[in-house]
Amino acid sequence: MALDAGWADEVRRLARERDAVILAHNYQVAEIQDVADHVGDSLGLSRIAAASDASTIVFCGVHFMAETAKILNYDKTVLIPDSNAGCSLADAIDADQLRAWKAEHPGAVVVSYVNTTAEVKAETDICCTSSNAVEVVQSIPGDVEVLFCPDQFLGAHVQRITGRQNMRIWMGECHVHAGITGADLKEMVDAEPEAELFIHPECGCATSALYLATTGVVPRERTKVLSTSGMVAAAERTTARTVLVATETGMLHQLSKANPRTEFRPVNRAAVCRYMKMITPEKLLASLREGRDVVDVPRDVADRARTSVERMIAIGTPSRTKE
Repeated sequence: MALDAGWADEVRRLARERDAVILAHNYQVAEIQDVADHVGDSLGLSRIAAASDASTIVFCGVHFMAETAKILNYDKTVLIPDSNAGCSLADAIDADQLRAWKAEHPGAVVVSYVNTTAEVKAETDICCTSSNAVEVVQSIPGDVEVLFCPDQFLGAHVQRITGRQNMRIWMGECHVHAGITGADLKEMVDAEPEAELFIHPECGCATSALYLATTGVVPRERTKVLSTSGMVAAAERTTARTVLVATETGMLHQLSKANPRTEFRPVNRAAVCRYMKMITPEKLLASLREGRDVVDVPRDVADRARTSVERMIAIGTPSRTKE
């Protein structure tokens, strides 16, 4: 993408004038990541949003992320450079569906992935992200039923790790991660047998990765199921020549910055989230100049959702971000 040489300087000038902090998810285009004040995963950025002194938060991500920032900072202005940047996973369950599910399982604790709407969070007991989902479920007494939504692959991963039998999982998925298949993974492993594997637990190939490790197709020690923040930490430590990465391709930028000595290759080059890529440098500039698009959440919804998000933030170690 060809940008004016002064683009980043103009973004930072406008941010100072607006008293704004710019947050960017790991799946954003490289130019957005490089100009942001903080880059990270949903949990890390939620923590930063909650602690920020800035009067305006510009969230370069998808809409549910900006909603979460608004929930945590209700009296602040939250902007998203394109309000149409949605999420197929967040669309997998709505508040009415969750209420009906809860009615079928009275007394169950609802754990919702942060990739959900504010209305779903308002019906949730505790949110989680991929980096603390296991710890969130482990924090719930073992004799209490858990309703986990909406990602079936993350839910299956959590159930494998915890061994929890009284956990019911909603059959939703992220269309990008679900599209990274076991066949994709097997083909890449065959071509790069010495490579390490970084697998996001939302991926459709996560089960295949664990199977490949169990059967010895790839060494277990080289197969890692990781959140995006976990991938950055693992990238810094690895000595592998090549790492195969199963997640949205925007992640490769942060991994390469964390360790330029290693080649990070996507398991599926087509794993591109069109919603994340709706946030462009031009739209970020327009958002800062014109104060658009403003993210709002009804007060009553935000008040009910805040508890589930704050509980999420309190569990687990802080995620890695760009300081």
